[in-house]
Amino acid sequence: MKLLRYTHEGREAFGFLRKDTVYELRGDLLGEYEATGAALPLTALTLLPPINPTKAVCVGLNYRDHAEEMNLEIPDEPVLFLKPSTALLPPGGTIRWPRLSSQIDYEGELAIVIGKTAHEVPPERAKEYILGYTCANDVTARDLQPGHGQWTLAKGFDTFLPLGPWVETMLDPGALEIETLLDGRVMQRSNTRHLIFDPLFLLSYVSQVMTLLPGDVILTGTPSGVGPMVHGSQVEIRIEGIGSLQNTLE
Repeated sequence: MKLLRYTHEGREAFGFLRKDTVYELRGDLLGEYEATGAALPLTALTLLPPINPTKAVCVGLNYRDHAEEMNLEIPDEPVLFLKPSTALLPPGGTIRWPRLSSQIDYEGELAIVIGKTAHEVPPERAKEYILGYTCANDVTARDLQPGHGQWTLAKGFDTFLPLGPWVETMLDPGALEIETLLDGRVMQRSNTRHLIFDPLFLLSYVSQVMTLLPGDVILTGTPSGVGPMVHGSQVEIRIEGIGSLQNTLE
């Protein structure tokens, strides 16, 4: 099921997508809900981020080819950093170019959406805590990344977390095609089977460090092919079984 949030005629709501129609739900997206009977065409709606995380936990260097292109060693354990909730951006939203940076890069990623509070979860139970998966763009001020010894500054600006277009709840993340297109040209192409640390391991590992709350997201890393955008660039993240996340850099 594809769960999404949207606005229509000034009213915010959530629902599920079937083909090109959105069926409205009432209740709690992260709890119990039921259909209202209302239905609208997807094209009539303005999409919101499908979830409002308290934090985005990001995993660096989780594709072997990306570590190699960055001239960094393959990690023995996940490399973690955070994006604040203020970085969130909806599908179709505009990525703002911060004054502090001269190079803004795209990084297409599969994101895990947490469905219930997770603390010290064993790997064999990790699947129970996942609501579903969505597309993410780990936008990065690349020129600010190397000199700081940590990545929060380069990755934490407002609008640097495009997320969406919806949460797919019925998905096996083990072998999904993932692509990033820049102005229609494929720049990244890989498959989640090439992840060094798989989604279930990542949820378990992160939950040993910090409590994951319902709606939080884990970005699982980006494949090789990262690169800069320019003013006006249109970037699209496509993940098999989920869909397409599109945004523009101002």
